[in-house]
Amino acid sequence: MHDDLSPADKVITIAELRAHGMTNHAISTRCRPSGPWQRILRGVVLMSATQPTRRQRLRAAVAYAGPESVVSGVDAMRAHGVDVPPSADVLVLVPARRRLASSSYLAVERTIRTPRPVILADLPYAPLPRAALDAARRAANSEQLRALLAAAASLCPVAALRAELNAGSQRGTAEVRKLMTDDLIETTDVLPVADALAKRALRSTALPPPRWHVPVYDHTGMLLGIPDAWWPEMSVAWNVVTQARHHDPRIWAAGGVTLVRTDPQHLHANPANATSELLAAYAKAAANTRRRAS
Repeated sequence: MHDDLSPADKVITIAELRAHGMTNHAISTRCRPSGPWQRILRGVVLMSATQPTRRQRLRAAVAYAGPESVVSGVDAMRAHGVDVPPSADVLVLVPARRRLASSSYLAVERTIRTPRPVILADLPYAPLPRAALDAARRAANSEQLRALLAAAASLCPVAALRAELNAGSQRGTAEVRKLMTDDLIETTDVLPVADALAKRALRSTALPPPRWHVPVYDHTGMLLGIPDAWWPEMSVAWNVVTQARHHDPRIWAAGGVTLVRTDPQHLHANPANATSELLAAYAKAAANTRRRAS
């Protein structure tokens, strides 16, 4: 009689299962290594035996931390459309009065300034300035710190980041303050050059015009990234980069997207040869689309 349970993202608390009439024994039996469920966090169950998706981990983090919790840091930045590398853990803010410990992949931070959440795809996230500063305070090194701040500043005024910095905790902000200057946006990015090369190369092919630099999400609403070119009809993305970004083609493939990466120097020297992988990927995606439609 419990098989009709259909919680959001298949995540449910043990307390909720008990409220539906399930006994501790029944829950434990289903959460055995060979069972159909698993305990994803203390007191939280994933009603699936498969590897949890990032969204399921976020849902479980909020279920564990309670209704006043807010997801911040890198996950919140990505939810706002900022293309930064995913983090290993999930940062959740809770009111200072709560006595809640971090657990597994979940980092809990108690705060007297719990932000009003921004609800995105039915999950509560910190506003972008707060999320960026929370992520920055946890940066592993200066390079990562600068990358996080510059990425945030591409969608958020530096003045808003500075205001959040001044209003928030001063712990771990010394390096952040050094970088929080008007030249924060300065970068050696070769985006205009790469774009020019890509657009010139595409003109010599029969490919339809793509969309440029738009966020791409998987079926759960999680950001995969912002590729240089995107063909939504075929779910094909193209990056023209000297160094591989944090975009992993395997992660994109799991999200139903084919990601092709091309070295701009190779694209400049031999555009026909450099775009061969892109053309092959697009043709394969088109064939798969036709098979599904037939």
